[in-house]
Amino acid sequence: MEQRTPFGALRFLCLAALSSEWIRQKNVDAWTYHYNNKGIYVWDEAREFCQKYYTDLVAIQNQKEISYLNGHLPRFRYHYWIGIRKVAGVWTWVGTGKPLTKEAENWADHEPNNKGSSQDCVEIYIKGDTQPGKWNDEPCNRRKRALCYRASCQPDSCSQRGECVETIGNYTCSCLPGFSGPECESVTECKDLRAIPHQPSMTCSHPLGYSAFDSTCNFSCPEGFELQGAASLQCLASGDWSAEIPQCTAVRCRPPERPDRGDVSCSPSLAELQFNSMCRFRCEEGFVLNGSETVWCGASGEWTTPAPTCEVIRCPSLESPERGTVKCHHPIGPFAYDSRCDFRCPPGFRPSGSATLRCTALGLWTAPPPVCRVVECEPPEIPAHGAMDCSLSGGRVLYNSSCDFRCAEGFTLNGAETVSCSASGDWTASVPTCQAVRCQDLEGLVRSQMTCSHPFGDFAFQSTCNFTCEEGFQPAGPKTLHCLATGHWTSLPPVCQAVQCKPLLTPRQGTISCVHPVGNFSFKSTCQFTCLEGFSLNGSETPSCTEAGLWTAPPPTCQAVQCKPLLTPQQGRMSCVHPVGDSGYKSTCQFTCHEGFSLNGSETLSCTEAGLWTAPPPTCQAIQCPELQAPTHGLVNCSDPPKRFGFNSSCDFGCSEGFVLRGPGVVRCETTGNWTDRPPVCEVIRCPYLEASKPLEMNCSHPLGNFSYGSACEFHCPKGQVLNSSPTIWCQGKGEWSDKMPTCQGGALSVQEALTYLGATVAGVTSLLVGGTLLALLRKHLRRKDDGKTPLNPCSHLGTPGVFTNAAFDSSS
Repeated sequence: MEQRTPFGALRFLCLAALSSEWIRQKNVDAWTYHYNNKGIYVWDEAREFCQKYYTDLVAIQNQKEISYLNGHLPRFRYHYWIGIRKVAGVWTWVGTGKPLTKEAENWADHEPNNKGSSQDCVEIYIKGDTQPGKWNDEPCNRRKRALCYRASCQPDSCSQRGECVETIGNYTCSCLPGFSGPECESVTECKDLRAIPHQPSMTCSHPLGYSAFDSTCNFSCPEGFELQGAASLQCLASGDWSAEIPQCTAVRCRPPERPDRGDVSCSPSLAELQFNSMCRFRCEEGFVLNGSETVWCGASGEWTTPAPTCEVIRCPSLESPERGTVKCHHPIGPFAYDSRCDFRCPPGFRPSGSATLRCTALGLWTAPPPVCRVVECEPPEIPAHGAMDCSLSGGRVLYNSSCDFRCAEGFTLNGAETVSCSASGDWTASVPTCQAVRCQDLEGLVRSQMTCSHPFGDFAFQSTCNFTCEEGFQPAGPKTLHCLATGHWTSLPPVCQAVQCKPLLTPRQGTISCVHPVGNFSFKSTCQFTCLEGFSLNGSETPSCTEAGLWTAPPPTCQAVQCKPLLTPQQGRMSCVHPVGDSGYKSTCQFTCHEGFSLNGSETLSCTEAGLWTAPPPTCQAIQCPELQAPTHGLVNCSDPPKRFGFNSSCDFGCSEGFVLRGPGVVRCETTGNWTDRPPVCEVIRCPYLEASKPLEMNCSHPLGNFSYGSACEFHCPKGQVLNSSPTIWCQGKGEWSDKMPTCQGGALSVQEALTYLGATVAGVTSLLVGGTLLALLRKHLRRKDDGKTPLNPCSHLGTPGVFTNAAFDSSS
């Protein structure tokens, strides 16, 4: 015989199974399946296990899931429980409370057969020898493994606008009409009614967005006009309005009916009865208007009041006197103007007053109606617990008078309810009596005692019964019942129910699991509390409900694990969010640095369930810009030494003679670690472009670029012509030539021209001209010039400028 595991021991085994990986699961991001590897349970225990650790026993939706489970679960000879059970004779998914449909059935052959009766629970064959994945009905006290699932659908999974449908590893949203999108986030929109001209006044409500699904617009017309069409439109799920926009048309009233025995006149006329038209009514003589004399056509197309009628003037209705008769003639209507009534009394009676009356035009009879005087009876006695009402005249009980009897509350009449005074002066029946009303007999109840008192007989009117319950139980309902005058007790007898404790709530960031032997959160109930990862329990783990209706300890709370507090970095800032307390679990801190500093480390730190931050605290380091070099033909001067170019460092640039700066003269280091601009360059200064005109010949050298600083140009003339200026000019640092460009002049040189050509230094030695040696020198120089071998400076071979040496003379020429 199989031994059942007590619930407490079962819970311990389940927790141990979790810690030693007895429970296997297939992990996915959404819908997941789970089963226990050790321990077997009856169906109720299996479901309790699934609800405690997951969502519920598995609810299988299609063949794809069955194939998945049969392929991934291990074979177990006792098979697995699933979440179907027979409820009130119907197979039902316990997780949703929905009945099993014919299309979703997956029974094995010849199942369910309810063999042996009470087979109200369902198992699934996993990797069975025959029919794997099929279902079989079984007695619920058999022991099997629990096949559980954890659902992926959450209350907000489909924006609360659709049904969340679980799938393997995911879920899909079946959107309600009017919504669409993967999460049913989009709302269908209808045409904007504001753009339609000449429409009635409109008042709209848009709970889901302007002119969106479920929007409602109500229309109205000004006074004197009526609405043609629907007064209210609604935006449907199809994106169309529920009807066309209504229109306003002028209101007209129907002509009023002319009263019988009367007349009507209207303004302006009977043919034009629109809003505010008026009609006046009057009646013939002898008749009076019943209704308003004047009516107006209202804004709704109805008259302010119904058309009146002309009714004949009436006198009060007349009845036959006691023991007498009356006969009337009504030419126009009953008891109306000109009616006549004749009165008669039987033998022994006589009328008092006029025997013939007429109804006058004032609505009054010509005389009061007569009466017939009768004999008297002796007044009857009043019954105990009762009362009597008699028709008297002047304190006397007359012939044909009657007396009505009634009993006090809680008593019933035994005998005739009414007696009359007969012609002989006797009553038609004996005086009745009053008896107490009875209630149903009461019996003692389970877990209670009853004591009663009966002032008017056992369980009769005003009987009272008191109930008391055993210790730990209290009556559900009044403790005292009274028998009412209606023959019913004031309430049903109370039921002794276990004393209730205040229901316990699941702590935030925790779970609760309770055992209720005699009712939810009642006497002897016990609850077990646990906390989620990252939280610890503060308080009693297992409080119990006592006979006084109080828990043995207050409900515990789950407190977040704490991390070490963080400090703001130097030259930086820190901003933190603490969902569950300062530096608690899931706290997040953001770090930034002051201007001129950059963050070294993680920008965001989070407190983990282990009480540790996800990374060490970061620091702020000074920002540095790249080192700068002096430009070619230039120099640089910086506020900080090289390799220490921090935020706001600056550098000034300059150029050597003959060069000019192209670019910024000053750059600064920014917070990005970059300079405000690229370093400048030194460009060579250029002189005006030179172009020799014939016959002058020019030969130039350009070490730094065409006609730029340092360029030199030599000039010479053809044979027979001489230069009138310096043969060489240079491009200077300010972009100007050292001299103007020379030209060629024709003819033989005179002594004065030669002196001019050779320069002022020749003038200092004019004594040499007498010997003719200077002329000879000039002739030799001109010959060399003609040969193309003339030096750049005609005096360069003379040694020191301005002084002639002996070596300079050529005696052979």
